[in-house]
Amino acid sequence: MFAELLRSKLGGVCELTAAQIERLHQHYELLAKWNQVLNLTAVRNMEEAVERHYCESVFLACHLPDVPITVADLGSGAGFPGIPVAVVRPWASVALIESHQRKAVFLREASRDLSNVRVIARRAESVGESFDWVVSRAVKYGDIAGTLKSLGQRAEILTGEEARAGELSGFAWQEPIRLPWGNRRFLWIGTRCST
Repeated sequence: MFAELLRSKLGGVCELTAAQIERLHQHYELLAKWNQVLNLTAVRNMEEAVERHYCESVFLACHLPDVPITVADLGSGAGFPGIPVAVVRPWASVALIESHQRKAVFLREASRDLSNVRVIARRAESVGESFDWVVSRAVKYGDIAGTLKSLGQRAEILTGEEARAGELSGFAWQEPIRLPWGNRRFLWIGTRCST
C-alpha cells in the first residue's frame, strides 16, 4: 500500500527506483512503530504521511543538484526531509541535526543502513561545520535565519504560504515553488548573500 501510494502521488513529479521506494517504506514502518511510544509526528494516517512527509521531502531532494554535496537537515525530527534526501541523492553526505535526544536515538536507528547519513544530536547553533546545502521543514522559520546563514551557502525550506522570503534574511530567495499536492505548501530555494 505504501509503495503504491508513493508511486501514485509522485507520478510525473519525481521518479524513484524500486529500491528507493522500499527503503522509504522501511523508514515508514519504523516510524509507525516508534511513534506509538515517542511522539515523532502527529500525522498517523498513511496517505497523509506519504504526501506530507515523503512526497514533500522527495520533491525537495529532486531540486538538489545532481552532484556530490554536503547537506544539513536542520531540526530533522523524524528524519524529514533528511532521510528521503539521503535515499534519493545517495552521493550526498547528509547530517541530521536534532537536539531532542530521544528523536536523535530514533534517527540513528532509522539511518543505520544509510552510509551517507550521520546524526548530530545537539542544537544547530553549536554545530561548527559548514555545508553546501541546509534543508528544513516544520520548524519555526523565524528562529532559523541566523543558523541557516552560519551553516550553509544554499538553503531549501518547505513551508506554508504564510512564510515570506523577508522572514529569512541573509539569503536571496527564488520565487517559491508550489508543491503539487494542494496549494498551501511551498519550496523556497535560496543562496546566502555575500554581505
